[in-house]
This record gives sequence, C-alpha cells and structure tokens, in this order.
Amino acid sequence: MTIEQAVLENLRQLQPEQQQEVLNFVQFLRQKSDRKQPRRSLYGLWSDLNIEITAADIAEARQEMWGSFPREFPL
Repeated sequence: MTIEQAVLENLRQLQPEQQQEVLNFVQFLRQKSDRKQPRRSLYGLWSDLNIEITAADIAEARQEMWGSFPREFPL
C-alpha cells in the first residue's frame, strides 16, 4: 500500500469536519513549500548603488559596536 492509498483510506473514515481539517493542513503544507525562495545575495541587492565595503569598513563597524563590550565578567 502506498502512502497516498493509506491517506485516502484513513481520510474516508473521518467525519466531514475532520476531512476539512486534513484538507486545510495539506493546503497549508503546499503553501509553505511554495513560499521558500532562495535568498538573494546582498551584493546583488546593492549592485547598482556602487557601494564598496572593505574589510577595514567591517572591522571599524565591529569596533564601534563591540568596542565597549566587557571582555571579562566578574564571578
């Protein structure tokens, strides 16, 4: 027996309200899988803006964000 046959056999034994719940869930799963789109690269998003980010720029941003963060915590 295939999965499809097993699902149909079990589905036929449910009340109409429960069959509707199964249908709603199947539609939810299909919609969820349809929404997954590959993420676009940030380089592609700003490619027409002529933005150049260097390693020095990243290091500077990290220093600004984390520079005053305590390195050791008192016990």
